[in-house]
Amino acid sequence: MEKSPQPTGSNSNRSYDATGSIETNVRDGFTLVAVGDLIVSRALTKGGHAGFGEIVNILQAADATFGNIETNIFDIRSFGGNPQAEYGGAYHVSLPEVGPDLKSMGFNLVSYANNHSFDWGIEGMRETCRALDKNGIVYAGVGENLAQAGAARFLETTRGRVALLSLASSFTPMSRACDPAGEAPGRPGVNGLRLARKILVRPDMLESLKYIYNALPGPRRDGEDQNKVVLGGATYCVGENAGYSFEPDSSDVADILRSIRRGKQFSDFCIVTNHGHQPGNWSQEPADYELSFAHSAIDAGADAYVAHGPHQLRGIEIYKGRPIFYGLGNFIMDDLRTPVGADMFAARGKDVGCDTEADVTADEMARGYETNPGFSSDTAFYESVITVSRFEHNELAELRLIPIELRQFERFANRGIPRLVSDVQANAILVRLQRLSEQFGTQIAIENGIGVIRLRPVCSDERLRTRI
Repeated sequence: MEKSPQPTGSNSNRSYDATGSIETNVRDGFTLVAVGDLIVSRALTKGGHAGFGEIVNILQAADATFGNIETNIFDIRSFGGNPQAEYGGAYHVSLPEVGPDLKSMGFNLVSYANNHSFDWGIEGMRETCRALDKNGIVYAGVGENLAQAGAARFLETTRGRVALLSLASSFTPMSRACDPAGEAPGRPGVNGLRLARKILVRPDMLESLKYIYNALPGPRRDGEDQNKVVLGGATYCVGENAGYSFEPDSSDVADILRSIRRGKQFSDFCIVTNHGHQPGNWSQEPADYELSFAHSAIDAGADAYVAHGPHQLRGIEIYKGRPIFYGLGNFIMDDLRTPVGADMFAARGKDVGCDTEADVTADEMARGYETNPGFSSDTAFYESVITVSRFEHNELAELRLIPIELRQFERFANRGIPRLVSDVQANAILVRLQRLSEQFGTQIAIENGIGVIRLRPVCSDERLRTRI
């Protein structure tokens, strides 16, 4: 088979494969740091928070440092938008100084596709994009139409060009981007992956649901599927165990995989990220669809797949020598947001005329999000890891997992800011991650309070044999 022209540089032996995608093409020693959600409302590097400087040193040392920015950045005094009636569970907003502060921490890549991207409407999205652009932070996952939101964005590093493609499987329905159609313009929004949810029940449970369905008034159609019941907008089907199953929209998947292939063709290293809460923030297991979807992303050219959103750790898989993080938990949860929309006062049973914004935020943090009772009291939401992936000879050579905690029991002014942990707490975090990763065949060693996944380097002859 005739080969296409090869890229130049220290790794010029890398070739195009049969599909036209380019293999990993970074210089030896390339490192990717990936963390979870950045719920940050203020500048932290100037706060003198004990232990935070050690965290910053790790972030700054990598070639590419990624996190999910789950907030909006603007100055409310000059902001021209409004809090939206449809929002992601809370109105996340950050001071303008957060932009340069994230850059100072070492972040050069962020996802902005999540359920909070449109808490403050199109204006909030655009202000945040301007803040990220102004500070040289590459972001992906939102845009003025679906083509822009789904496109890969690029970071230039001394060890290779990095593509970032971000999507959200958890997003407010009205925030999904779309492309122009005829005379109708496109719609700004999020690069969304739509999921159809089925509730799995035992056969006897389904019969009970049929009884309720048949007792309710309304039209019936001939030939209705007897193996499912649609009741109250939810679809119930028979399963081995009660639970949830998700089917991704095939057209969304096709568009996303096409964008991954395109992004990889124009980069040396491609990162794909997904913000999703499924099956719920209570679950330490990924949704059933995500395993095959993550594999498809790697097959299409992704060099790393990073999931975030459930606010707690999920397992790690190494697939075809590339890391898949099914959930990296919280990295910063400095949720001192103000202002908040009037809708949150009503949701918390507060009087807008009497109670303060601080009361609403504090009440939410104390009681937990309505969709996730115990959010603020469960230690799992305040413990996570910093992942450091190092590549040699264009293969993942080592993955280090550095345990952190977010000061769960400190006052609100100091809570949610990460610091390193050691000894008993570090071991507990890593043992939990070992357990969550076992199902994927991933072996995590614990060495001096750090998790380590080592992969045997693959020689060029072995790589050649695998392509034949």
